[in-house]
Formats: sequence, C-alpha cells, structure tokens
Amino acid sequence: MKLSFTITLLIIITQVSVAQLKVLKLSKADIPKSITYKGHIINAVKYTDKTGDHIVFTTETGETPAKKSATDDGRDAALYAYHYDITGSDQLELSWQTYDFISDCNVDIKANYVPGTFAVTDVDNNGIAEVWLVYRTACRGDVSPSEMKIIMHEADKKYAVRGTSKVKLSEKEYIGGTYTFDAAFKAAPATFRKYAADTWKKNIMDTF
Repeated sequence: MKLSFTITLLIIITQVSVAQLKVLKLSKADIPKSITYKGHIINAVKYTDKTGDHIVFTTETGETPAKKSATDDGRDAALYAYHYDITGSDQLELSWQTYDFISDCNVDIKANYVPGTFAVTDVDNNGIAEVWLVYRTACRGDVSPSEMKIIMHEADKKYAVRGTSKVKLSEKEYIGGTYTFDAAFKAAPATFRKYAADTWKKNIMDTF
C-alpha cells in the first residue's frame, strides 16, 4: 500500500512539474520593440516555467564583409542567442547571451544553427526549462569537419558539448564526429548528457 501511494505521488509530482513548462513560438513581429539584436531571427519562443516568463531567440548574420581583412575577399559570419526574463509589468532583463563567429575567411564560411535542433525542454522534470542551442562554425576550402557545439542553459547555469561534425570522404572512410562534455555536463544529471548525446548523434553528419 505504501509503495503504491509513493508511486502515485511521484507521478503526480512529475505531471505538475512538466505542466509548469509552456512554450509559445514567436514571429519576428512578436519580439518586443525595446529589444535590439544582431542578425536575422532563426528561432524565437516565449516560455513559462516555475521561475517565471522568458523570451529566447537565436539569430545569424550570414556572410558579411570582414571588418578587418588581410585580403580583399575576407568575410565574417556570426550567430547569437538572447535570453530575456520578463519581470513585473512586462519589463525585460537580459539574463544571458551566446555569441560565436568566424572572421576574415576567404574560403567556404559557416556559422549556422543546425535546423530542427533548437529546443526548450525540462528533461530532468524539475520545473526549470533547459534551452538547447546546436550550431556549426567553419572556414574551410576542403572536405573537412566543421566545429560543432551544443550549448545548453538551465536558468543561470551553462553547459557545453564541443567537438566536430562527421564528414564522409569515401564509401568506407569518415573523419570527425568526436565530442567532449565540459565539466558542468559531467556533473549534471544523466538525463542532460543523454539528451545531448542523442542530439549529437542525430546531427553528426555534415554535408557540402
């Protein structure tokens, strides 16, 4: 009887925790005019967890002329993520920001989020959302892997997976695809690492 009651209680707690996370997709027009950002919007959502209401969105600049270039054809590319807490009376407070880039590249340049990977989750069911960013950066003139990263934020905590994409050289030959968890991920709940590892494996292959 006690065991049955305990299981029921755990189910109820889990359901309440999951129910606290609500995610609403936003368009560019939905971003408050008071927010300034660089690049063009790729993903944007408003979400609510047990810490309150939040807005998070990602942007890419695409290729732009290099600000500082050793050649005439150098190009830059950058990507950003902005996370705002919505405080009383719809006031906005920037709580974290992500920025990565490639600069002065005169071959193939890349600084892009991997399509379909942006997510707001609560995989550990604690009522606090995790925001997942997956992207690749590269400056390459050959068939070689991109730098690949998974950046995850849970409130004010940041977690990172860093490695390379995987590239097919021939019918049986591949290079790249390895990754490492940072210290924060290694100390995090196993559910975080599983989600990150699964995401990496699903998006490991790079194409040209």
